[in-house]
Amino acid sequence: MSKGYDYIIVGAGSAGCVLANRLSEDPNVSVLLLETGGSDRSIFIQMPTALSIPMNTEKYAWQFETDAEPYLDNRKMHCPRGKVLGGSSSINGMVYVRGHAKDFDEWAEHGAQEWDYAHCLPYFKKAETWAFGGDEYRGDSGPLAVNNGNQMKNPLYKTFIKAGQQAGYFFTQDYNGKQQEGFGPMHMTIKDGVRWSTANAYLRPAMKRSNLTVITHALVHKVLLENKSGLENKAAGEGKAAVGVKYEHKGSVEEVRCSKEVILSAGSVGSPHILQLSGIGNKAVLEKAGVQVTHELPGVGENLQDHLEFYFQFKCKQPITLNSKLDWFNKFLIGARWFFKRDGLGATNHFESCGFIRSKAGVEWPDLQYHFLPAAMRYDGRSAFAGHGFQVHIGHNKPKSRGRIHITSADPKAKPSILFNYLQHEDDIEGFRDCVKLTREIINQPAFDEYRDGEIQPGEQVRTDEEIDHFVRQNVESAYHPSCSCRMGEDDLAVVDSQTRVRGIDGLRVVDSSIFPTIPNGNLNAPTIMVAERAADLIKGDGTLAPSSAEVGMESDWQTKQRSQQPERTLKY
Repeated sequence: MSKGYDYIIVGAGSAGCVLANRLSEDPNVSVLLLETGGSDRSIFIQMPTALSIPMNTEKYAWQFETDAEPYLDNRKMHCPRGKVLGGSSSINGMVYVRGHAKDFDEWAEHGAQEWDYAHCLPYFKKAETWAFGGDEYRGDSGPLAVNNGNQMKNPLYKTFIKAGQQAGYFFTQDYNGKQQEGFGPMHMTIKDGVRWSTANAYLRPAMKRSNLTVITHALVHKVLLENKSGLENKAAGEGKAAVGVKYEHKGSVEEVRCSKEVILSAGSVGSPHILQLSGIGNKAVLEKAGVQVTHELPGVGENLQDHLEFYFQFKCKQPITLNSKLDWFNKFLIGARWFFKRDGLGATNHFESCGFIRSKAGVEWPDLQYHFLPAAMRYDGRSAFAGHGFQVHIGHNKPKSRGRIHITSADPKAKPSILFNYLQHEDDIEGFRDCVKLTREIINQPAFDEYRDGEIQPGEQVRTDEEIDHFVRQNVESAYHPSCSCRMGEDDLAVVDSQTRVRGIDGLRVVDSSIFPTIPNGNLNAPTIMVAERAADLIKGDGTLAPSSAEVGMESDWQTKQRSQQPERTLKY
């Protein structure tokens, strides 16, 4: 039995690093942070342009794979999750998108009390330092550095924004500010040319404190539960409290106890899996896996959601794309410049312009998201178009399909069964048809005439709904945003309450993207950090920040309009 602590945090990822920092701010409490992975001191993690390498490396990421997805022609989908200090913030694409304000109002409507936009915005601001200064929407003194890369030096970035305007959509200078809807510059978590993960932003400064202990290469087996005093005769699952965790480190299994709380921040796959390993979850699922039920909680591992996307690729007439920089010599030059100067093409994720639009009239806030890339290549870096090309990553971001994560064995080293049921719902299928049709219209605007030279993918021959559906089933990929598998709320299927406490067990919380009630319209790193910032105040019990009264920019005629303005042919920046 190891020494005891006040708090034990499981997982040094996007949420866990935030919690470790904020809880250890009080010198009178002791905090233990356990992480299965190791150090993030790798050039492939710290250099932004190398993002595809850690994501596809066993050393830095759990290389999970889904079960055969029945609505994607039984394809098994790649589902990497961070296994390193910084977690998925050390392997992700560094895109900073908070989500639409209405996404968080939706959380409150689903039972997450005081998690509406007004209550969340102050914590987005608290977390960040926005490169262009703070205002009522943006922060200027938080640990997380946010900027917009190389300022769109490649002309294709601005061309994409101009094409969006020509198609009749808004220009938005700051989609994380008053108005998300529209086309504009994209923001990223990079500081001085370096990936600004939560390990760099939050954990590394906190590790100087004597009251924070960080143990890497520690695989948590389960949460230790005990009957509360005087309740020993209660039935299984009643009167339980979390008192510590069992974990494996350097070949030995140890137990460590805490006096206040165990906090699971192991991510949308890891957190429900650890709950299930601890006997907390759906009785039938646990018994099938040979796990003794200690606390029946049927929502654990359910409500799983993710974003899908595909690459809409075009040939480029002019030799200005990144496809000419993919040979070993150019990679060496880019890497060398970054190593010595921390700038150039090595200092960006290359997603420097973007768009958020509504798929049809009657959709109240954006449900489609664009990442623009001045290259035609796979996100994982495994293959690229032989000539010059560019692409947009496009996906339907408010899916109605729901999946699950189920334990398969009492062995903590056995991977869980993951099934998203992608495209199960007809509305999701229709959303991807809109992706194809609306993207074609945007890229075929006059702004692209001097660059566009025909489709690479899907190809002009893909036209009918049936042809689009077939293409999508065969080509969509995960955007690597699994979430919502330990839903927050106040009903019987919620896993945690609105204070992030596991329902029915004292001293146990879950704080990460698994507690989202619904998936936001955007990348998940920013809202995960926000959730951890707010949860830290809830855990401390000193009160939360006052809600914001900032105005939200919305299309007033969303019931009847799919897009919001007459064509605009001049950029406003």
